[in-house]
Amino acid sequence: MALVMFDLDGTLLDTASEIGESVNRTLAEFKRPTVELLQVREWIGHGTGWLMRRAWSEVAGPAGSTDWAVVMESFNYHYENCAGSLSRPYPDVLDTLAALAGRGVKRAVVTNKEGRFTEKILRTHGLDRSFDMVVSGDTYPVKKPDPLVIYNCLQGCNQAAADALFVGDSSIDVQTAQAAGVACWAVPYGYNMGQPIEAAGPDRVIETIKDVLVFFEGEK
Repeated sequence: MALVMFDLDGTLLDTASEIGESVNRTLAEFKRPTVELLQVREWIGHGTGWLMRRAWSEVAGPAGSTDWAVVMESFNYHYENCAGSLSRPYPDVLDTLAALAGRGVKRAVVTNKEGRFTEKILRTHGLDRSFDMVVSGDTYPVKKPDPLVIYNCLQGCNQAAADALFVGDSSIDVQTAQAAGVACWAVPYGYNMGQPIEAAGPDRVIETIKDVLVFFEGEK
């Protein structure tokens, strides 16, 4: 038995458009200018709260006296409506998940996205039963890059670090996996804050998710 842990946004699913739509609906509600999708892509990875603050500061400066709880209530409302509507799985994702299951390899998601959004997006794309464990940004008191999220995932799936692989798209993913002592492979098409993923130092850069199958063929 072995385990593959996947990041979600930018690794399994292209979610930037629906996140950007939610951000802009929120900004418009508060009569603030909107932001470009390219900017949103570079802000994904730290969770929705960090991203919304980054977008706000970009167009309106520091939040200052703004009631941030009200802003995030608005964002959560809009994202609840948008989640799953504009996202799509990247090529080879569905087939690869099925192939891993067929080989008896456990699968997990480890994301900084809040659980209610993670669950809705996975359910919308028919992936809610594709994983043995889902770790979201609010599952534990900490989130990536804290290695605790991987330690707990390993424990929950009853797997050793030596038999596990983490697949992500950002320096946050690489940092988390390295801190946990788990091999990390990365895809180049995700949301690594506008930087080439090679600069983050993953163990391997793969062009497509299906390449993870090689990890279990003795070609690590």
